[in-house]
Amino acid sequence: MKAFVFPGQGAQFTGMGKDLYDNNPVAREMFEKANEILGFRITDIMFEGSDDDLKQTKVTQPAIFLHSVVLAKTMGEEFDPSMVAGHSLGEFSALVAAGALSFEDGLRLVSARAHAMQKACEMKPSTMAAVLALPDEKVEEICRGIDGVVVCANYNCPGQLVISGEVEAIDAACEQLLAAGAKRAMKLKVGGAFHSPCMEPARTELAEAIERTEINAPRVPVYQNVDARPHTDPAEIKANLIAQLTAPVRWTQSVQNMIADGATEFIELGPGKVLQGLVGKIDRSVATSGRQ
Repeated sequence: MKAFVFPGQGAQFTGMGKDLYDNNPVAREMFEKANEILGFRITDIMFEGSDDDLKQTKVTQPAIFLHSVVLAKTMGEEFDPSMVAGHSLGEFSALVAAGALSFEDGLRLVSARAHAMQKACEMKPSTMAAVLALPDEKVEEICRGIDGVVVCANYNCPGQLVISGEVEAIDAACEQLLAAGAKRAMKLKVGGAFHSPCMEPARTELAEAIERTEINAPRVPVYQNVDARPHTDPAEIKANLIAQLTAPVRWTQSVQNMIADGATEFIELGPGKVLQGLVGKIDRSVATSGRQ
């Protein structure tokens, strides 16, 4: 059984999607439609922009989403998943690819999400940090004992976890995590504390947009970040999408559950190979590949 998976923020690179645009008329039409919906030529930034240009949240999230869903669309009958999932932002790509969301509505939601998250980041200094080589339970325990906001945000694979929260709380947590034996506890170059209570203003703002958007039953189950379980009910999908901004990304558990439900091959659609690497660390017995 094939599981198609879709990457999140951080996978972007200059030139992403250009081959698709140049060589596939369906892709070109989707890229131009995106330029129209967004009100600026995101394709110019994707194809020729600098790293700094691509790092702008209003660009990064729509760019990765766009690249991923165009890849799925241009695969035609080769896109034949038994299940799908996406990492954080990638969940929106997965929902469009599985037919739960239209391309246009998905892009509008991703753009709204990016702007809402950017605003939330500007309200209060916050950040994230990668923690390597400590059990999840130990990281959770240390975070619970810190004054201020600091939570586990991304369960990426065994031994690789990302924490998120207020800057001072993250600094204090990193100090204690290293003392507890973490191989690394390193702050990331991100705009703010994604998937933490610091994103509550963004969650409230995005909830209104999601509630207004039509979501249909997907053709195949979508394993959502919030609970790592398969979903096909539109009401559940909406509730989980809203909760996602302040809840952790349970990627390890999602992949484990997909494998338990029969997935033997994981195919990553979108820029980079991050998810292929994570899946390989979660379970070496499954095949991984990708298109970008």
